Amino acid sequence: MHSVFSPYRVCPLGAHIDHQWGIVTGFALDKGVTLSFSLRSDSIIVLDSINFPGHVCFDLRGFPDKEGNWGDYARAAAFSLLRKGYSLEKGFSGVIEGTIPIGGLSSSAAVILCYMKALMLANNITLADMQLVDYALFAENTYIGLNNGKLDQSCEVLCKKQNLLVLDTRSDEYYQIPKNPIMPETEMMVIYSGLSRNLGKGYNMRVDEAKSASYCLKAFSGMEYGTYKDSRLRDVPSSVFKEYGDKLPENFKKRADHYYSEMERVEKGIEAWKKGDIVAFGQLMFESGYSSIYSWETGCPELKAIYTIMKETDGVYGGRFSGAGFKDCCVGLIDPTKREAIKESVTNAYLSLFPEYRDVFEIHFCHTVDGVRVR
Repeated sequence: MHSVFSPYRVCPLGAHIDHQWGIVTGFALDKGVTLSFSLRSDSIIVLDSINFPGHVCFDLRGFPDKEGNWGDYARAAAFSLLRKGYSLEKGFSGVIEGTIPIGGLSSSAAVILCYMKALMLANNITLADMQLVDYALFAENTYIGLNNGKLDQSCEVLCKKQNLLVLDTRSDEYYQIPKNPIMPETEMMVIYSGLSRNLGKGYNMRVDEAKSASYCLKAFSGMEYGTYKDSRLRDVPSSVFKEYGDKLPENFKKRADHYYSEMERVEKGIEAWKKGDIVAFGQLMFESGYSSIYSWETGCPELKAIYTIMKETDGVYGGRFSGAGFKDCCVGLIDPTKREAIKESVTNAYLSLFPEYRDVFEIHFCHTVDGVRVR
């Protein structure tokens, strides 16, 4: 019997810019997805889930068709490896479980990475870390149909315990910044609103608006703009946006404004983390959350309420939406000595506004860990 653990991830700074080839930061959490599995002698995949009903079974021979259920993430992992030219002759039987089965922590990427690691073990495939990131992203973009960047997979593969991951999503260059010895102890808080979502049209539309902003800015400024599908805001200097941004349609301008301001926050956040200035780092997280609401235009009433509550709660250094930011959860960076007071204060404030979520509202506290690993 084998097992793979793939952590959930949070992005303290660098929200919604990985698909524009921005620079992002991340932590991997000690909560995540575990796949327990045994190898098979045939090419069949057999799966059950602790969190979702139904039984999944498919043959690795050929490209597996989507069926619209949770098994599509296993099919996506197989599809990616097959498309990349690998032969998948051996399958596995397994059970998968998420320790916090809620969205906003990139559970989809974590699940795909678990399946990919199991397929690699079963078929004697070795991939470098960035290959694994790229193949898992290919699975999500091409098979699942989500136009996200590589933030999620990178955090869940590359992160190290008590280090801040910094990744340039254009060059794939990355490095770790260890926790400064003068920095006080911290924990990550995950607050589930009780309201779940599907990424769908809203997420992909905002990505297209950001790409469209880059294409328009290139045209306005006389830059060579190439093909639309290859255009990103990272191609366009911030000076061009300052000069021509007012010519953009309103939504395009908002998406670009978020991108350029978030890149500045990432730069400032890296320096704050190096210095051990957790207060400054946390404030930048709050600023990122504000931009996600008003420039990227995500967030439902529930998430906006949690964001405001975190800002008003003693012991919360910083916080913002997690993931796409339409529903699901927020994350906060907190002082662990005030954990119980924070939990009580946030819970009471939120449920006084939304009592209908009393039975599903959750708060979890997490530590940072290393990325995906076979155990």
